[in-house]
Amino acid sequence: MEVTDYLRFVAALAFVVALIVGLAWGVRRFGLVGAAAVARRSGDRRLAVVEVLPIDTKRRLLLVRRDGIEHLVMLGAERDLVIEIGVRAPAEPYAAVSQEGGVR
Repeated sequence: MEVTDYLRFVAALAFVVALIVGLAWGVRRFGLVGAAAVARRSGDRRLAVVEVLPIDTKRRLLLVRRDGIEHLVMLGAERDLVIEIGVRAPAEPYAAVSQEGGVR
């Protein structure tokens, strides 16, 4: 390959990157992102994953908070299962457990 082939490759790569950056700027500039991004920016999030606990390689427990109510869900390979719904979220964070196993 000659030097001109390398230069052509670098120029084409720079052109494609410039197109991607220009498209991303245009989408944000003209408000084509959607309502989901607006909700994330304004801090009005209603849904959050509080904690994830792996049970084994195929299953895990999720604690999901929606509007101040927590739901315990088990996700598995074959099916998902809602274990408990309508659990009130604690007013303060969970107590820290010391290394001896007791609550501080």
